[in-house]
Amino acid sequence: MIQIYHNPRCGKSRTCLAFIDQSNQEYEIIPYLTETPSFDELKSLLQKLDLQPIQLVRTKEKIWIENYKGKTMNDDEIIQSMIDNPILIERPIVVKDGKAIIGRDPDLVAAFLD
Repeated sequence: MIQIYHNPRCGKSRTCLAFIDQSNQEYEIIPYLTETPSFDELKSLLQKLDLQPIQLVRTKEKIWIENYKGKTMNDDEIIQSMIDNPILIERPIVVKDGKAIIGRDPDLVAAFLD
């Protein structure tokens, strides 16, 4: 089953969800802002995405700029910052068959769902 880490206030996330809905595949919506992934879940997502923690952070968010930008942080601290402030997690994230992508590009999502 497909999972989408979704923020309903984000246009890219809504577009991705609509695309998944049209694919006629079963999916689960994970509202990550209210159901924040645990530390282990984020580590697992990062492995599926094949990304370093900083690559999943929305570094232009006000919370990041005001609280974290310019600080020396290890990977665990970066992951914890996303748990403490889930708005920092890049979205949407689409998971299928043990792999994941950031679903901001509909063409990538289409290829991923095939």
